Amino acid sequence: MTRDEAIALLEQHVPAANLKNHCLAVGWIMRALAERLAIPSADADRWEVVGVLHDLDYATTAEDFERHGRVTVEMLGARIDPEMAHAILAHAAKAPRESLMDKALYAADPVTGFIVAAALVRPDKSLRAVEVSSLKKRWKEKAFARGADREQMASCAELGLERDEFLALSLAAMQTHAEELGL
Repeated sequence: MTRDEAIALLEQHVPAANLKNHCLAVGWIMRALAERLAIPSADADRWEVVGVLHDLDYATTAEDFERHGRVTVEMLGARIDPEMAHAILAHAAKAPRESLMDKALYAADPVTGFIVAAALVRPDKSLRAVEVSSLKKRWKEKAFARGADREQMASCAELGLERDEFLALSLAAMQTHAEELGL
């Protein structure tokens, strides 16, 4: 499946703009992680696609989290390969995190909300003005971006990445696309 096909599915199944932006951002972070981990280019494309598609079912499973991830895998069927399907299930705790793709998606999922929250508390609401130092400071504030699970983000260590490097890589991936996100 191509990125364009994934985005078309996102447009079709995800009505909320903020959730679409989240999925796109996870895709960009997944690509950046693949590049950082020296994943071959064709596989980096798959990593980005799985990031874009990981919450495809959220509009229908938000109230029934037990089905989240499973419905996406059913919807996509043979359009994605088994590794991609497993990563989608693993991000939603429906399968163990085994592959690098599983671990990357799990860590990347909450960091987008954490970074967006850091942009939104700025007077200019600008993603470009967010710095890693401010993310590190906000990390310690439990009330800040409460939904962004710190332990889940810290699982970047399973990829061999320090937290600060992971935050910097994720922030840079999102800043590159700040206009698309409206931030």
